[in-house]
Amino acid sequence: MRLTVGALSEAELLERIFPRLPVPDAVLLGPGDDAAILAAPDGRTVISIDTLVEDHDFRLLRPNGHRTTGYDVGWKCAAQNLSDINAMGGRATSLVVSLTLPPITPVEWVESLADGLTAAIRELGAPGCGVVGGDLGAGAQLVVTAAVTGTLDGREPVLRSGAKAGHTVAVTGMPGRAAAGLALLEDGRPLGGFGPAGEELVAAQLRPRPPLAAGPAAAVAGASAMLDISDGLLRDAGRIAAASGVGLDLDPSALRQYAVPLEGTAALLGVDAMDWVLGGGEDHGLLATFPQDVLLPRGFTAVGSVVPGQPLVTLASQAAALRGWDHFAH
Repeated sequence: MRLTVGALSEAELLERIFPRLPVPDAVLLGPGDDAAILAAPDGRTVISIDTLVEDHDFRLLRPNGHRTTGYDVGWKCAAQNLSDINAMGGRATSLVVSLTLPPITPVEWVESLADGLTAAIRELGAPGCGVVGGDLGAGAQLVVTAAVTGTLDGREPVLRSGAKAGHTVAVTGMPGRAAAGLALLEDGRPLGGFGPAGEELVAAQLRPRPPLAAGPAAAVAGASAMLDISDGLLRDAGRIAAASGVGLDLDPSALRQYAVPLEGTAALLGVDAMDWVLGGGEDHGLLATFPQDVLLPRGFTAVGSVVPGQPLVTLASQAAALRGWDHFAH
């Protein structure tokens, strides 16, 4: 019989979780008291928070039969939080994690979640980051929330509001891959029918790989505005446009390079691969703007320019609908 969380006390479950989690370098007081204490040598703390809700942000069982593991959810939880700090040009230093668990949840699923958190922190390149505490509670559905702290290492933050007319718009990461993976998971056909390429796209959805070195590199290079591409390239470009009071004109021919590797899968599903590139999120790459005289950091590709006028996003100077993910529109 599988051991479930309802058979353990909170203390017993924590005893199974914490040994699996890394301890951050900045911790002065870790788990065990009402709050943790962290060092902040920079004098400033960057902080963000994200939540994953069962049947809204992830499904335990997909239409194609795929079962989402705790490892998948733990990895994704870490990745999306680390990416938010990256988007400010910072470096993550700690996480606190809150779990709401139905009593029937297998203990091994929760242990696997802790392993996924740990693996993402280590493999994505967040040295010195770890988990300093959190909360456990019972509920009707799985909810995983993490708050992340970070440091700017003495630099100024890169905000959404600094883009100026004449600046270059650039992307790092592989927009569209996670959206393609989600389409495969929701399609209903067995994943094996899509071959190794399909498995790689599903992995991009379940275990995204934000380029964590790119945020600080962009800040050092002089990025004027930046954000994490979590809700779709067009929607997130619209956020920079609105915050900066400028237009962003994107070049479809430059963005086509991201669609080309997805076209075979898109044909099997009867969709346009560019829709994934423009409207898909969750790859957690970065969208940034740079002054024209700045040499783009390694990994960034120019995909458009900042233009004066209304805070709109255009494609080759044609108005573009800001499609993408909206938590309250699905």
